[in-house]
Amino acid sequence: MIETAGYEGVTQIRMSRELDGKPVYWVAAYLVDGLLVDTGCSYTSNELASFLEGKDLRLAVNTHFHEDHVGGNHDIMTRYRVDVYAHPDSVPLIEKRLDLYPYQEITWGYPVPTEVKPVSDIVKADRYTFRVVETPGHSAGHICLAELSQGWCFTGDIFAREKPKFIRADENMGEIVRSMRKILALPTDRLVLFTAVGKIVEDGRTALSHCIDYLAGLAAKVKELERSGLTVDDMVRDVFGGEHPFAQFTNGQFATCHLVRSLLEMGSEGDNC
Repeated sequence: MIETAGYEGVTQIRMSRELDGKPVYWVAAYLVDGLLVDTGCSYTSNELASFLEGKDLRLAVNTHFHEDHVGGNHDIMTRYRVDVYAHPDSVPLIEKRLDLYPYQEITWGYPVPTEVKPVSDIVKADRYTFRVVETPGHSAGHICLAELSQGWCFTGDIFAREKPKFIRADENMGEIVRSMRKILALPTDRLVLFTAVGKIVEDGRTALSHCIDYLAGLAAKVKELERSGLTVDDMVRDVFGGEHPFAQFTNGQFATCHLVRSLLEMGSEGDNC
């Protein structure tokens, strides 16, 4: 299932596996000036490749190696002979078969391993030039692409919502906060965020600032609760009202307890706003 929308010359491509006529989980790629940012999951790979027929496609960049961002690589590389690029730390992970949880296999499927190239600091398209911003925290080798003259930033999964309630076990909230600060510091008058969850955030600086403040407040709260003797499970119950239902669906990979643990580990450079 694919849905598209336009924004200032950028085509948003929302994709989801369809079960019983309904989308399972939306992810988004973006086509702009011959550049495709991310390629969705394997279940929508053929649909994406068909949609791109006759479009101006000259290269693609994966923001990171996760299966819902690289699943269309093989089809577009085979069909259109375009090169795909990623951060050097992501390259070997995209080139091998990933180990997936059952929910990942059901929702996004296994991507075909593909040989991609290391991205440089700058990605040049026809009219626009995109700065590659290293933004670790969500995964190894995560990057954002910023077009400073337009005030666009394609954020991958480094920002999804202002008030996250759960994260993956391997995410690092201190690094995520530092990465968001990098985006905030970009030398551009405005900042529009093109997120991988399918939201286009027009006032990106306000959204990022709210998220950083929210996380800083949570970090201070859980650290105070830890000093008073509460456990992580206690904090999940007292601060969030219990574990998020997503934890059960994802076999515990996404969970509120992971968010609490990571907030407890945040250093001063991560929680100082």
